[in-house]
Formats: sequence, structure tokens, C-alpha cells
Amino acid sequence: MTEKYKLTDHMSDIISDDYRLLQVISRFGLTLGFGEQTVAAACEACGVDAGTFLAVVGFIRSNGRVNIGDMVETLSVEALVKYLQNSHSYFVDFRLPSIRRKLIESIDCSARNQIAFLILKFYDEFAAEVGRHMEYENKYIHSYVDGLLAGKVPDQSVNIYTLVHQHHDNHASIEKSLAELKSIIIKYYPSDSNSSLLNDVLMDLYITEEDLFSHCHMEDTLFAEAVHQLEEECQRKAEMEQMTEDENNVTDNANAGGLSDREREVIVCVVKGMSNKEIAEQLFISVNTVMTHRRNISRKLQIHSPAGLTIYAIVNGLIALDEIKL
Repeated sequence: MTEKYKLTDHMSDIISDDYRLLQVISRFGLTLGFGEQTVAAACEACGVDAGTFLAVVGFIRSNGRVNIGDMVETLSVEALVKYLQNSHSYFVDFRLPSIRRKLIESIDCSARNQIAFLILKFYDEFAAEVGRHMEYENKYIHSYVDGLLAGKVPDQSVNIYTLVHQHHDNHASIEKSLAELKSIIIKYYPSDSNSSLLNDVLMDLYITEEDLFSHCHMEDTLFAEAVHQLEEECQRKAEMEQMTEDENNVTDNANAGGLSDREREVIVCVVKGMSNKEIAEQLFISVNTVMTHRRNISRKLQIHSPAGLTIYAIVNGLIALDEIKL
């Protein structure tokens, strides 16, 4: 069983145990020269969440064979997202371009060597595929998580597992492309190449394959479960907010018509022609809460149409006539 590290362990000892952790510290923004610093001290000095660091270290050293539930309890989703984004930058901006430079140096890229040309073309297509994959994750999956961290209630039709599942085939495609590239070089490239350098390129490809597999597996398991728990936390907060506001709806008679401030805000949004989803996003509440407010407004005012609410809003000074799209 893989050793479980603690906050009091020396950072230098952890790195010496597994060379792969050199990649981890750079992606967390940690640098060498730890001296006798513990994990807690080294992370604190660089503003890194130590619990997340240890969770990632444990995941990588065990090759993902861990109790995900226990790890999720000790990490910060925000810190894990930042780590994954830094990993994307490492692959796209450093690792893959570095391998390409060595590949060009190790094979005959002249026009007469069609095999070398095709190998380089294959590599470029593989690197582009990785880039598109990681750009998608940054743009859609990570931005979705940023919304949750900002307190946005998740849409009932979308969750992290559906997003990961939709994207899972891309992980498999990347692994397949890299395996095929290695096979082509091993089986078919002529022996007149710089064999030592080409072997070095192959070693880099094997290490990159292992690194990418670990990265993708972390996204599919540890990251997905951490975000799932964040979704549930956001949903619980939304339900508590709805319960509190429903109670306030009964007791709050301070404003005109017995409406709460939030109900008056909902009326203004309705009069402006906004949908329930748009109102929810505008007021940072759930769609269910918007619907509850609208039912309560109709019950209190005995007004059931947008036209009627428009007249009520103008008469009671909730909105100016020039703010309404007629």
C-alpha cells in the first residue's frame, strides 16, 4: 500500500520518493530549494493549499487506486482547478513543443524522407488534439466550476458527471493517438536516424503518456467527485435560501402590497420580459426559487399576467415607463 504523507513530512523526502512529484510541485507553483521545510511550511510559503497538494500527491503515487471520498474531504476545489489548469499549460506550452523540437532533430525531415514527414505530421495532429481537448476543459468545465465557486446554483439539467461523460471519449482518443504514434516510430522508422536521440524522444513520449493518463484519470474521478460535492453544497444553500425566503414571504408586510424586497425585484425582472432562468441568473437564486416567488406574488396581489404586473409596477414606482419594452 502506498505510504500516506502528512503535513509534518519533509518536502524533500516526498520528492525523493517519487520523481513524478517534480511535475506536481511545478504545477502548484512550488520551487526547489525546500531545505528542511515540511509540507505545511512549504505550501504556506507559496500560498498553496496543503490538503489539496497531499491529495494530488497521494492520487499520483497510488496511480489513482485510492478512496476518492476520503481525499475529497481534504482538498480545495479552487486549488485543484488551478492545478489542472497549470497542468494544461505545461502540456500545451512546454512539454509537447519540447518533444517536437527533439523529434525534428532526431529524424530526417528533408523532402525526400516521406516517412519522417508523415511522423511529424502525425505528431502535430496529436498535439493539436491535446490542445483542443484542454481548451475545451478550460472554457466549459472549469468555467462551470468557477460559477459554482461563485455561488451560482447548478442547472438541474447539467452536472459535472454529464460534462465529464460527454468529454470522456476525448481522453480515450488522446491515449489511442499517442499509442499509435509510438508504435509507428518503433516499427517503421528507418535505422539511419539518430537512434540515441530518437530513443530519447520515445522515452519522452512514454513519460508523457503516463502523465496524461494520470491527469485524465484525476479529472474523471477525484476532480469530478469534488465538484459533485460542491454542486450538492450549492443546491443545499439554495434550498435553505428558498425556505428562509418563503418564511419571510409570510411575515414580511413592511413593503407595499405585503411584498418582500426580493419579490419586488422579481416583479421588475418579469416586467422587463426576462425568463425564469434569466431572473435566476440575475438575482443569483435557483429557477425553483423564482417560480416560488412568482406564485407568492400572484397570490398576494391577485395578479396573474405580465400585463397586470406591468401596471402594478408602474403605479407603485417599481419601474419607470421608459424601462419597459412595449
